[in-house]
Amino acid sequence: MIKGRIVDLSHRLVPGKEEYHLGLKTHNTADLYPQYPVDAGVWYILQDIDMSSHCGTHIEFPYHHNRSGMDAAAFPLSRLVGDAVLLDFSFKQPGDAVSLEELQAQAEKIRPGDMLLFNFNCARFYRTEHSHERPYITHEAIRCLSLTGKSI
Repeated sequence: MIKGRIVDLSHRLVPGKEEYHLGLKTHNTADLYPQYPVDAGVWYILQDIDMSSHCGTHIEFPYHHNRSGMDAAAFPLSRLVGDAVLLDFSFKQPGDAVSLEELQAQAEKIRPGDMLLFNFNCARFYRTEHSHERPYITHEAIRCLSLTGKSI
């Protein structure tokens, strides 16, 4: 039995409404593959999806900022699934920093090996002119998280 819960953080993608490219083309299967007969009146389609890797909810893999970093195909799936701690910073406004002291104030929630999920409530800006205005985590706080083995 799995303890905890799975949280879907995605948004429904809508062709023509996304900031980054998303194309969807629908084909009648019988037109594309006549060698596979389909009974008259049967709805059987295929769709081509053409999209930017930045469309919708996504992960910033190391390759995005580092030419020798891992891309999505090379990144171990096991590093994306595990126990996580939700840190609520939804009160932060765009441009606000999360400091080392603010993380230290939540240290009792965090165990070694936990994944951290920072809630900045950025979804409130999805598909708005403010979609790229976000809070951030200071370098001091990031260094502490990555060097200690235990976050904080």
